[in-house]
Amino acid sequence: MPRYSPIPSILFIQNRNNFKQNLKPGSIAIFFSNDIMPTNADGAMGFKQNSDLFYLSGIDQEETILVIFPDAKDNKHKEVLFIREKNETIAIWEGEKLSKQQATEISGIQTVYWTHQFEQVLKMIMYQAEYVYLNSNEHLRKYIETETAQDRWNKKIMQQYPLHKYERSAPILYKLRSIKHSLEIDLIQQACNITEKAFRRVLKFVKPGVWEYEIEAEMIHEMLINRSKGFAYTPIIASGKNACVLHYIENNKQCMDGEVILIDAAAEYANYNSDMTRCIPVNGKFTKRQKEVYNSVLFVLNEATKLLRPGMTFEKYNAEVGKMMTEELLKLKLLTKEDVQNQTPEKPAYKKYFMHGTSHFLGLDVHDVGFFYEPMQAGMVFTCEPGIYIPEENLGIRLENNILITQNGQINLMQNIPIEAEEIEELMNSK
Repeated sequence: MPRYSPIPSILFIQNRNNFKQNLKPGSIAIFFSNDIMPTNADGAMGFKQNSDLFYLSGIDQEETILVIFPDAKDNKHKEVLFIREKNETIAIWEGEKLSKQQATEISGIQTVYWTHQFEQVLKMIMYQAEYVYLNSNEHLRKYIETETAQDRWNKKIMQQYPLHKYERSAPILYKLRSIKHSLEIDLIQQACNITEKAFRRVLKFVKPGVWEYEIEAEMIHEMLINRSKGFAYTPIIASGKNACVLHYIENNKQCMDGEVILIDAAAEYANYNSDMTRCIPVNGKFTKRQKEVYNSVLFVLNEATKLLRPGMTFEKYNAEVGKMMTEELLKLKLLTKEDVQNQTPEKPAYKKYFMHGTSHFLGLDVHDVGFFYEPMQAGMVFTCEPGIYIPEENLGIRLENNILITQNGQINLMQNIPIEAEEIEELMNSK
């Protein structure tokens, strides 16, 4: 059973109802859990549930299938869940699996079969459907070489039932998942709160001579004792020049006096994610130059956060952040007026020192699904993470908060996590 507290089934019931409203008449939708991926010999990676299946059912177990069929002739087949059958051998070797009653309590789905009954039940109901909605990973940044359980079944179903009309579930779920239910916001907030505890622990721990992986260890300790499965993503603990490598994950360098450490590491909770970046001085005191760069990034973060509001487009948002960053880089004498005069729309001058995007969707996935070409809406949660990277100064500063857009503006879900340079210094030097 999951280590997190039970999530009210009303969340998943409402998610399914919202999904159904977007289906064509006579449609059946099918979702499969992720595989447990092998390593070597008889080893396996830890299980991570398919985000869409979890969003619609709350079931956090392998070998799970969800069928949604609003127009089924038999009421019991309007929503059907298939879970792995319990038996004594599995209980001895792997631990208890969900019972049918437990699956119903979690998901709110009344009809539950064992997974091995899927094809038999599908034969009974498939002829009633005209459209079949199949799920797939359509994330813009995906890079997948393995074939998932969903991919395998998509091929098989289309071969077995070639005369049905096939549709995509992903566009519907991109729209729905980008607007968070209040219960989802609570879970993201819980992940942020655990991240806060981990960061405050680190502030007391860091001093010259510690190793990046020791900082990682301190954080994972705090996450696990607070009922998180651990990091929401591979942590970046980057001291000195390492902070200028955007996806530095080796975390194997000793942190030296006078350096700044970039910590991009955050907790998950109940499959919902937080995403935090903070920068701290190894010796507990920023130099004048380090603080100048730090405060420039913090200024852009605070001003960019104000722009995250209903109706804002990403095109306008990114353009405004680019203007702010350009001004700060001029003040820091990293850019000259000539650099700015000679820039092109394709290659803005500020990109030399701030080369990545400022915000992405956050939720069941760290880079959550959503449409970047549509205006922002209340209920969306975004990161806000500007940065300045100066390899020649062995300095990289990125600061990141998680922001909930509301009807009236925004709420910083990380408002309790220290970020002001003076507060960081004070906490690092207090007993």
